[in-house]
Amino acid sequence: MTNSQIPLAERLRPATLNTLAGQLHLTGKGSILRTAIENGKVPSMILWGPPGVGKTTIANIIAQTLQVPFYTLSAISSGVKDVREVIEIAKTQQNAILFIDEIHRFNKGQQDALLGAVEKGTIILIGATTENPSFEVNSALLSRCQVYVLKPLDEAALIALLNHAIETDEVLRTKKIELKETAALIKISGGDARKLLNLLELVTETLGEQMSITDEIVMQIAQQRIAIYDKGGEQHYDIISAFIKSIRGSDPNGAVYWLARMIEGGEDVKFIARRLLILASEDIGNANPNALLLANATFEAVNKIGYPESRIILSQCVTYLASSAKSNASYTAINEALAAVQQQGDLPVPLHIRNAPTQLMKKLNYGKDYTYSHNYENNFAPQEYLPDQLSGTAFYKPGNNPREQELQKHLKTLWKEKYGY
Repeated sequence: MTNSQIPLAERLRPATLNTLAGQLHLTGKGSILRTAIENGKVPSMILWGPPGVGKTTIANIIAQTLQVPFYTLSAISSGVKDVREVIEIAKTQQNAILFIDEIHRFNKGQQDALLGAVEKGTIILIGATTENPSFEVNSALLSRCQVYVLKPLDEAALIALLNHAIETDEVLRTKKIELKETAALIKISGGDARKLLNLLELVTETLGEQMSITDEIVMQIAQQRIAIYDKGGEQHYDIISAFIKSIRGSDPNGAVYWLARMIEGGEDVKFIARRLLILASEDIGNANPNALLLANATFEAVNKIGYPESRIILSQCVTYLASSAKSNASYTAINEALAAVQQQGDLPVPLHIRNAPTQLMKKLNYGKDYTYSHNYENNFAPQEYLPDQLSGTAFYKPGNNPREQELQKHLKTLWKEKYGY
């Protein structure tokens, strides 16, 4: 294969950290990851971020910089046997790196097969994932890895990448390319560098030798060849956004349509179920506590069953959540409480609700005058539970729906005017 036949994104894949687009928080001078690479002591790690932001590239750069054996497996097509084969080879080598793309697709058994080798240092594991590793990587393996979060590339980085491609690529630099507008290229790419370069290559191939790239031209070409960019659900982020907003907006019809689009596109069933779990708490919360129970049951059920039958379970959950009363009061409460923590710092715990396991602490009045609620009528006795500086602050403000109005009425009965309920 000649260089011109190699895709543009591959031709331009950075070989050093200095040429990597974005991710300066990880790869800039003095950053944690760069320092580890420069010291030649790279830990096993999980690279977590959206598609096309440099996860595979960073793994390659590490291997090239350290000049160590480098093995690549895809969690989609590899199993325990493949993992063990690499581990056996690595036992005869030093500092071998095993890169596993989409490690979130490995099941518990496959992840467990990595544990011993990672713990003993037989391999340096680099896993790449687009999903939150807290949910998708088992805790034993996760505890043996550093987690590095990669960010979507911003507009400046994407424009710089376009100009770099036009000016330095051995194929593109021979063409008279005028980059008049970039908005369409950036919008369609969605912060994905690989997708951006693939689209740029498609546009330049379509236009010929002399070209002026405008937003209108890019949109025309992209619409004609959208299937190239839609493998496995190119509109992943737009569709999940429409899906979530339809449920939040109490439209079961819109919600089930976007669910069908994701199912037809082969979307990971766990991804859909996880988003429903989050939504059940964020957008429904105490307006209907059963929503979280059903979403959790759905998550468990679809993981056991898979497609195609899980479409029925997902549809039941989606239509229920969309039809439910809504409240973001719990979501707002924790955000406001976190903001207070960040603004006020580590405020002292009031003495009367501190723990007092030792005599010294008791002498210092830890726990003194604490009122045990269950000793009083209705299992309640008024006392202060917040630091003095935050006394009377209502973080939780019940939503305007029947269930939370009952909660508000109860809280007002208990606290009178203290929190404004």
